[in-house]
Amino acid sequence: MANDARTGVFDISNKNLKLDTEQDIAPYISQLEKIEPLYEIHLSGNTFGVGACQALAEVLKKKKTLRIAGMSDIFTGRLITEIPDSLRALCDALVDHEELEEIHLSDNAFGGRSSEPMVNLLTNNHHIRLLNLSNNGLGVTGGTIVADALYEAAKSLKDGEKSALRVVICGRNRLENGSAPVWARAFAAHRGITAVHMYQNGIRMEGVRALCQGLSHCKDLEVLDLQDNTATLRGSRAVANALPNWPHLRTLNLSDCLLKSKGGSLLFETLSLGLNKKLQTLHLQYCDLNRGSLDKLGHAIEQHLSELETLEINGNFADVDDDCISKITASLSKWGHATALDELDEMDPEGEEDEDEDRPVRKKRKRVNAFLADAADDDDVIDYDADDPEDEDVTAADDADADDPTYEDLSSDDDNDTLPDGIEGQLTELNDDEEE
Repeated sequence: MANDARTGVFDISNKNLKLDTEQDIAPYISQLEKIEPLYEIHLSGNTFGVGACQALAEVLKKKKTLRIAGMSDIFTGRLITEIPDSLRALCDALVDHEELEEIHLSDNAFGGRSSEPMVNLLTNNHHIRLLNLSNNGLGVTGGTIVADALYEAAKSLKDGEKSALRVVICGRNRLENGSAPVWARAFAAHRGITAVHMYQNGIRMEGVRALCQGLSHCKDLEVLDLQDNTATLRGSRAVANALPNWPHLRTLNLSDCLLKSKGGSLLFETLSLGLNKKLQTLHLQYCDLNRGSLDKLGHAIEQHLSELETLEINGNFADVDDDCISKITASLSKWGHATALDELDEMDPEGEEDEDEDRPVRKKRKRVNAFLADAADDDDVIDYDADDPEDEDVTAADDADADDPTYEDLSSDDDNDTLPDGIEGQLTELNDDEEE
């Protein structure tokens, strides 16, 4: 056990403790109470029951100096009927903590059903800078609840008070298109956001467009991770349109997003305008990019991307000996980043694209954090490999029709998602009648 009164850290992470009751957690509570002031608490890798969480919450209420609440992976093996009360106790204990900066609740598999207990904390604590909810099986329902709470938090700020929220990590949650416009509204309201991680969420092109509209209001954005969602042409255009709004962007991850060649070309032509010169890391693996689009990437690097230190383009439609790859390599070398290009061991020089660039090939999605009925009894238990049945109807509807209803335009009078100063007209005109 690592807890240190001198540093203000209480850490029992990865001890594989099973703490069901107040009595079970009593020895650890005793040690926690002695740490004053308390700055950090790390509980991950153990499992906590309702009684243990309620006892812990009583102590945390008094620890007003707490800055980091590490509560990831604390419900493994718990019945889903237990989790709401446990989570509510812990979250409510932290509502009025003005020093609290980071909340880590990833890998808890509590699903959409258990999102509501977080609402009070997320709505009323205006000091949180980092929120990590990855790998929780939130689904559309849970994602909507969380995003709505964040939006209400921004709305409730006093005149002149700015949002403290900077980093949102919500990957592997099957948020899908249904929650995307709600997240977009929340992002637009928290304009100081610098990093958004929404990887592996089954978000399709209309959802990507909604997110980009919302994030266009976040002028200080430095990191955008949309890996393993589906962009195609429509989503790629949305990213390209938003790029000029992010002059501080350092990391862009669009790997496995099916940009395809036209979408990639739009993206690279925007980067060629020199409005994202701080870009350091670009992930574009398995995006169905052809030689022509990769050549435009090389041009963008040569012209403006002097800070690009990491580039991943493996798994696209070219050969390692092609001129476009040579151009990319030479452009990186020009800026002193000869080793920036990752391995190209899975390039596909014979690869072919669909004629319809806005129709994605069905991808096999890895499902995480959901629930199954226990065969031994009627109680629900956590299953990390199955789908959440509460979202089956949403998934079916989304897969049946890629052209979802248009999401609301989140632009305000003074901020919109159009490109400034005629930039849009500088981009290549594309023949995509189905787009509109």
